[in-house]
Amino acid sequence: METTTAGLDTKWWNGGKSPFNVEYGKLMMWYFLMSDSFTFGAFLIAYGTVRFSSNGWPDPNAVFKSYPGASETTNAPLVFVSIMTFILIVSSVTMVLAVHAGHERNKKKVATNLIWTIIGGLAFLGCQAWEWNHLHHEGAWWGSNPFANSDGTESTDNFTNFFFTITGFHGFHVLSGVVINIVMLVMTLLGTFEKKGHYLMIEKAGLYWHFVDLVWVFVFTCFYLL
Repeated sequence: METTTAGLDTKWWNGGKSPFNVEYGKLMMWYFLMSDSFTFGAFLIAYGTVRFSSNGWPDPNAVFKSYPGASETTNAPLVFVSIMTFILIVSSVTMVLAVHAGHERNKKKVATNLIWTIIGGLAFLGCQAWEWNHLHHEGAWWGSNPFANSDGTESTDNFTNFFFTITGFHGFHVLSGVVINIVMLVMTLLGTFEKKGHYLMIEKAGLYWHFVDLVWVFVFTCFYLL
């Protein structure tokens, strides 16, 4: 019986190249996002530990029940934050379209979808600013919690301390993402990526933006739903 040796001399790894064929900058972005996820994870684990070790906690339906233009007696639980979440999810879709257009080297579509992504990010930040201002008007801030526990007992400051810290930290990431996307938009309009022959920077910015959106899902679940 004849034995073939085809492929036995193939050198699969000679060094000097990534075995995963990942561009250096993209790999570093993954490392950064992984380290950043540990920070968010630590915040949320600390929040969960304190919450479920407490005897009582404010009801999110009683805390987050208003929206711009609503009256003092309005009771629309989670309507406003649902709109915020929808805006952020849509901005993630437009970011995907920008990355896809970059793969096709379609400068116009990249710029258009980046603009929509930036608008979505700014809209989310505007909504968050209104929510913070509204809660502060009701007396909520770091070290101050006007909301009683769901069972009617007096609540500690832990709720507001965690809420403003974690949502503020996430909001800072959204702001950073908006700034990054503005830089990407300017570079796109100036033809920087056309000269380089690729739109890899758009893909890296997209990874960061999707991470920010994904983290919001966990923040939304922890503070507004549970």
